[in-house]
Amino acid sequence: MSSVKVHPIVKSTALIGEGPVWEESEQTLLFVDIIGQKIHRWSPVTNRIQSVETADTVGFAVPRRSGGYVAGVGRNIVAVDWQTHKVTSLVEVDEDKPNNRLNDGKADPSGRLLTGTMLKDYPSGERKQGALFSVAPDLTVTKHLSQVDISNGMDWSEDQKTFFYIDSLALTVDAFDHDPSTGHIGNRRVVCHIQEGEGIPDGMTLDAEGRLWVACYDGGRVINIDPATGVRLKTISLPVTKTTSCCFGGPDYSELYVTSASLGLNQSESKQQPLAGSTFRVTGLGVKGRPSYAFSG
Repeated sequence: MSSVKVHPIVKSTALIGEGPVWEESEQTLLFVDIIGQKIHRWSPVTNRIQSVETADTVGFAVPRRSGGYVAGVGRNIVAVDWQTHKVTSLVEVDEDKPNNRLNDGKADPSGRLLTGTMLKDYPSGERKQGALFSVAPDLTVTKHLSQVDISNGMDWSEDQKTFFYIDSLALTVDAFDHDPSTGHIGNRRVVCHIQEGEGIPDGMTLDAEGRLWVACYDGGRVINIDPATGVRLKTISLPVTKTTSCCFGGPDYSELYVTSASLGLNQSESKQQPLAGSTFRVTGLGVKGRPSYAFSG
């Protein structure tokens, strides 16, 4: 682990930086600032960042096979034209829960979109108001889970037979059997319990060997877990406490990108964490990730 290095690459102070996605075709990093209501795209070649404003909270943004992106803005799945900055609503979820918002989202290997909701003004209000949905390429919405607190990290095993998922306040990483042809999930079980002091499980990714990398909010770390045993293989410490999500990227997917938040820090904590809200690149891990998927709709 002595070769592991953590570098801040985007030092803009995101309120809640989230949802990093490496775009292979562009060799750029896509991520969002949920409360800042912006989608960002950073180029390691130019070290420049481009942004699109969303006019409401934005939980995620992922590439769309037909071009541009889809994003979760408020409770709407929207299409984003990066060239014109035009944002067009495609479909709404949780229509009966105006106090909810979309949180994390990802495209699955078949091109469906998986995304979930949470209470907008958490931690006030009732518990378990969120849900997990899939959106088919024809924009048909299917609810897979209800009674969710904070729908968060998700990814799929290489054979697509297992779906990994985080409902943050459960303090677990869960696995489901997954049918790649239908997107159906079932047989929920706990893969790993997050331990006291590790923080709250947030965003997550899998590496090419099928191991989990889980960003722990209020834990200042990303933990590497073997899903077969629940054993922690590595812990990557970051110079900020509110680590939010991670993805692999770079030309050979050997770099881990980690987003963070600054919202919620008091004045003293902000002084101690000048890089809070930055996005980091972790190198020297000795593992590689996998390309992300795009939404087919």
